[in-house]
Amino acid sequence: MKKLETERLEIIPCTAEVTQLLQNQQYDNGPEIDRHLQELLEDPSLFAWGSWLIIRKLDGQVIGDGGFKGKPDDQRQVEIGYGLLEQYWNKGYASEAMNALIEWALANEKVEKVIAETERSNQASIRVLEKAKMKRAQETDATIYWER
Repeated sequence: MKKLETERLEIIPCTAEVTQLLQNQQYDNGPEIDRHLQELLEDPSLFAWGSWLIIRKLDGQVIGDGGFKGKPDDQRQVEIGYGLLEQYWNKGYASEAMNALIEWALANEKVEKVIAETERSNQASIRVLEKAKMKRAQETDATIYWER
């Protein structure tokens, strides 16, 4: 199985095989994983271009998920997103995971650019994207668009 490792984290693509782990830990961080698993059933080529689980090495705890909103587009871009369970906020895990996922994507010959968006009011996400070396590409009254 493909996985990414950082100093404190293992990041693995979300597949039907890991749903038991999620059930065992009663992990629930919104509908993205269920939606991704359904899409993966319909299109196996989405493997690794959807949700990845962010797992703390220390105790094997799933602390969040992140990943891509689909395969690279015709401009060779992928959009990244993430969400950590609240008790793991402000510990650097999100930046660590986003850096690993962005580096993985940029190492793929089908990807030239990783993009993201966040609400202008979401200071925590802005810090995560800055630490992940994302650059502000465009801003509106409500949204900041990022790229790397």
